[in-house]
Amino acid sequence: MTDLTVKNLNLAAITPKLNQNFNFTVPAGQCMGLSGPSGIGKSVLLKAIADMLPHQGEIYLGELESRSIPAPKWRKKVALLPAESQWWYDRVGEHFSKFDEALFAYFGFDKTVMNWQIAHLSSGEKQRLACIRILMNQPRALLLDEPTANLDKENRSLLERLISQYQCEHRIPALWISHDQEQLQRVSDQILVLNEGDYTIHKNSDKPHRKPLQGECA
Repeated sequence: MTDLTVKNLNLAAITPKLNQNFNFTVPAGQCMGLSGPSGIGKSVLLKAIADMLPHQGEIYLGELESRSIPAPKWRKKVALLPAESQWWYDRVGEHFSKFDEALFAYFGFDKTVMNWQIAHLSSGEKQRLACIRILMNQPRALLLDEPTANLDKENRSLLERLISQYQCEHRIPALWISHDQEQLQRVSDQILVLNEGDYTIHKNSDKPHRKPLQGECA
């Protein structure tokens, strides 16, 4: 079990809107929601935590500090799922080292999906496959940038539950950006509200207690 800790993280060199120092911890197994106006810098904050942008301050996964290992290795441990997923090859299967039947079937895919052309995928199909891809890499922390923005209600619910299940089974922390306040109430244990020059964090006492999936923690 590992917490994700941010100490004196400052991003003023990237955007003047983020001239505050960020100090917070996301405990293992918990989710912190990120809320705030469009353009305030929520995605910039996640990218900095993923060591994709230059920053001042320190970021820890347990005792491991981000600058102590190469950035690609850090990003494998602290994985970012953006709203618009990235694909480099022509076919789906070229982006996966193996086929996890249960995980693909959860989102309604069978093995034929491995031969599908990326160019013919809908935005929702890309996002579901991107979620599968990131979880198959077994990250130790998740950074979720509006991961359900391109999904319908049914698949939004499926993704929320899958992330919750993975978090619980592996006891990993997660940061989740959303403009949907109802979604943040469902998925978050605490919520960081970002404003220009400052932020607040409050506990989410309204997070619902739901019946777990088979094999999922209660």
